Amino acid sequence: MKRAFKYRFHPTEAQTAELSRTFGCVRKVYNMALAARTEAWARQERVNYNQTSAMLTAWKKTEELAFLSHVSSVPLQQCLRHLQAAFTNFFAKRAKYPRFKSRKKSRRSAEYTTSGFRFRDGKLTLAKMTEPLDIVWSRPLPVDAKPSTVTFSQDAAGRWFVSLLVEDPSVVPLSATSQAVGVDVGLDHLLTQSTGEKITNPRYERRDRVRLARAQRELSRKAKGSNNQAKARRKVAKVHARIADRRRDHLHKLTTRLVRENQTIVIEDLTVPTMVRNRNLARAISDADWAEFRSLLEYKAAWYGREVIAMDRFFPSSRLCSACGTLARSMPLHVRTWTCDSCGTTHDRDVNAAKNLLAAGLAVTVCGAGVRPQRSTPGGRSAMKQKPSQREP
Repeated sequence: MKRAFKYRFHPTEAQTAELSRTFGCVRKVYNMALAARTEAWARQERVNYNQTSAMLTAWKKTEELAFLSHVSSVPLQQCLRHLQAAFTNFFAKRAKYPRFKSRKKSRRSAEYTTSGFRFRDGKLTLAKMTEPLDIVWSRPLPVDAKPSTVTFSQDAAGRWFVSLLVEDPSVVPLSATSQAVGVDVGLDHLLTQSTGEKITNPRYERRDRVRLARAQRELSRKAKGSNNQAKARRKVAKVHARIADRRRDHLHKLTTRLVRENQTIVIEDLTVPTMVRNRNLARAISDADWAEFRSLLEYKAAWYGREVIAMDRFFPSSRLCSACGTLARSMPLHVRTWTCDSCGTTHDRDVNAAKNLLAAGLAVTVCGAGVRPQRSTPGGRSAMKQKPSQREP
């Protein structure tokens, strides 16, 4: 299993200048190649990676773009491969049309393959550099690890990161277990399990809201384009980075625990981009980061031989009585506990939803359906979209 290990590093002034030039050249080549492919598409012509690679060679020979030869050619070729992958995903209808990279908004990164770096005795040296990078080895790499690619990036807070892709023999499927759990996400409680356990929502953004507001007020007072504005913008980015790091660390711990303890995990297929359009809940939903939770859970389950089932977003998990199966007519968000009219059972809204998700998810597994069966079986009825019938009292 290939796994990426990410570390902080502290470049020298010469290394900072070299990496900054590389970031700029990568952005320039990517945008020029995207423009060339877009113009060719308007002429009903197809341009592939090999043709853009030939264009890059021609660009380097011109006087205007001669500076492209001053950096390593490896990250420039890699950005063309990334563009090719973006178009492949677009034509397969898995993504939107590729967008141009922005100097201010786009992520500053560059990827090197084995021909663009040297890794010996735990020291990493890039092409066009004479000294190894000062990497903070916060955790050890696997024994005899040989990186196949390394990716360098700088975030908005000015921090430098390097990600090494290596083979990790420690990632093996865990021993099978009979445990299964339904998980309902929320705002008051980040997670509610079908066992009744509730995980408190840390609300990291709310904790640092005063500090963030102060930094943003200071930024608003600075003159546009000044050095003071750049410094103030970096202070705001540092607050955001602190919030994101703490949130990501918490989600990593939660998802690792769920994957280790359970063989099957049933969640709800929520449309988070649509939900954040609600102006009253957008900030709280973004702070909970349900999309990141699902992403972490799915790739860890794939690593360790677990199964994640995402129930259809229209499944009435909150309105369905987990005891008798009666479907309530309505369930506003402010109702946290309710009593079934048929059997008289009093439910905690979130625990009841988690129990219903688990039961429906196990039924989907028995039926042989997948995470999104409505896409793989367009002619049949989805097992997850079958609404339970309302029983007579």
